[in-house]
Formats: sequence, structure tokens, C-alpha cells
Amino acid sequence: MPLRMLTTFVVLFAFSVPLHAGTPAEDLLRKPDNWFGSDAGRERLENVLSWQADAGDWPKNLDTTSKRFTGSKKKLAGTFDNGATCGELRLLARAYRVTDDQRYQQAFLRGFDHILAAQYPNGGWPQSFPLSEGYHRHITFNDNTMIRLMEFLRAAATGKDFAFLDEARRSAALQAVDRGIDCIVKCQVEVKGLPTVWCAQHHAETLIPVQARSYEHPSLSGAESAGILMFLMSLEEPSPEVIRAVEAGAAWFDAAKIEGYRYKRSESEPPLTRDPSASPLWARFYEIESNRPIFSDRDGVVKYNIEEIGSERRSGYSWYGGWGEKVLRAYDKWPHRTN
Repeated sequence: MPLRMLTTFVVLFAFSVPLHAGTPAEDLLRKPDNWFGSDAGRERLENVLSWQADAGDWPKNLDTTSKRFTGSKKKLAGTFDNGATCGELRLLARAYRVTDDQRYQQAFLRGFDHILAAQYPNGGWPQSFPLSEGYHRHITFNDNTMIRLMEFLRAAATGKDFAFLDEARRSAALQAVDRGIDCIVKCQVEVKGLPTVWCAQHHAETLIPVQARSYEHPSLSGAESAGILMFLMSLEEPSPEVIRAVEAGAAWFDAAKIEGYRYKRSESEPPLTRDPSASPLWARFYEIESNRPIFSDRDGVVKYNIEEIGSERRSGYSWYGGWGEKVLRAYDKWPHRTN
């Protein structure tokens, strides 16, 4: 995909919010400019700075804005998972634009360069970097990890909060997104010669679907594939390869929808109940060859009925969701569809 494509679409999305729910750091972007120079704002920003790991990233599943980290930096496990790092970087960029505090700029550049360094030559990103020996090293679509990184980089290329970025870094960001899009297209899973959707993780070298945790099997992912397709449909000038990928993905979502059931996460109540008026559902994971929904306990044994797994995993994981609704609504209005 040529770089000129990104220079067109990135302008349209430079000031938009991410396609996903915000982290605590991203929530602070709603604050007015004068808040960043206030005592309260500076206190929250000091907290964010304290949580940055030596590599330049931040840990996940923590509110890095609410309190100061006082331990050893060597114990901080930075990652890109669950929205970590991108939210903090967006916040620091805004803070530097408003306050001109050089520490915010320095911390931002360290994290920005870390994201670029973490990308594989094939365009994918691992869940964390430096690489681990486990599944975290594989290309990670899980929880929209790679999509968040690409959204961040395209916003950083032209957004007003990132005006301090030098031209070399802007160009590198655009090229990284180009490579990421190419990787996405190449990762799309084919079944019997037909492209479908994506797994939550793909092998870092071969790009084939791979397992993550014991209950996250190589599969077709209803959740992660929705985020990928929404991103691809946000490109203003998609290539023919991207158009084909989107059309195939939308067709899969239409075919894979489950109608007439309502889903509830509960330890004691049935997870699925019949309801003809319920909105369509999609399973989190589908078996690649059969397209049947699959489920697992932590023992990794595949089940085809959610009732056959224990209450801990049944209630502790989102096995169904309405992820495909936004995909199909967006696809209906997508100007580049050919069918």
C-alpha cells in the first residue's frame, strides 16, 4: 500500500477519539487545556511519568494517573495490551503542547520510538517488547492491541497535539501503518480457498493462527475481527486488497451471526436464553474449519456448548457479544463496497 494513501486518510482521523473504550489516561483528554497546567493536572501527569518503564511503555490494567509509582522501575512490566501505553502517550503529547514541559516531550518520544522499534518487518506488533518466549511475542490482535497502535500512529502523524514530532518520525509512523495494513491483509484466514476473518493472535513469522492462553485457541475471532474491519473501513482510499478483505470479512460476519438468543455472563444462570427479539450475537471464537463456536476451560479442552465449561470460565470471559452489529452497519454505508 503506497504511503500517499495514508497522507490522505490520516488528516481525517487526526483529532478523532480511538475506536475503542478509553483508558484512564485517555479519559483525561476530555479535560480543557487549562487543566494541564493546574496543580491537579500536573499531579496526575507526574503520576503517569512515574509509571513509565525503562523501555518506554506502561503496564496494563492499572490507573497510571491516580497515584505515584514508588517501586523499582525494573519491576514495571510495560505492554501494548489492554490499551496500555497508547493512552499515556496521547495524554503526554497533549500535556506538552499545552505546558511546554520538556519532560512530557522526552517521555513521549521514548514511548513513540519504542512502538516503532517493536514492529516486526512483516508489519505486525507483538503484545509487548522486548520479546518474550511465550505467546506474547506473536502478532496480537487480541483486545485490539495492534489496531490501537495503528490508530495512535496515524493520529500522531498529523494531529495538532503531535506537532512537535520531527518529519522523520512522522514519515516513520505513516510507513509503519502501511506495513501494518499489509500485515492485516496477509493474516486474513482462508478456509477452503475463501478469505474469512482473523484469529486473535497470528504467528510472528508464518502469520498462521496460534493459541494464546489455554482457553484461547487458534480460531476465527468474532471480537477482534470486528475491530480490524472497522479500522480497514476507516481508510479513505483503500487498496483493492483491502476492499476484498473487508468484503470477505463482512460476508463472514453476516453468515456467522446467531439470532434468537440473549447472552448473560453469570455463574448460576444460563448464559444463553431464547429471545426472538434479541439483537444478533457472535461467538468470541469459531473453529476454523467448521465455523462452529468453541469454548474452553483452563484445561484447554475444546467444547462446542458453553454449558459444558465450568462456571469460573463461563462467567469470567466474554464468550458472546454484539461485535458484528457495528461492522455490518458500517459496511452497509461503506462507499467502497463493490457488491
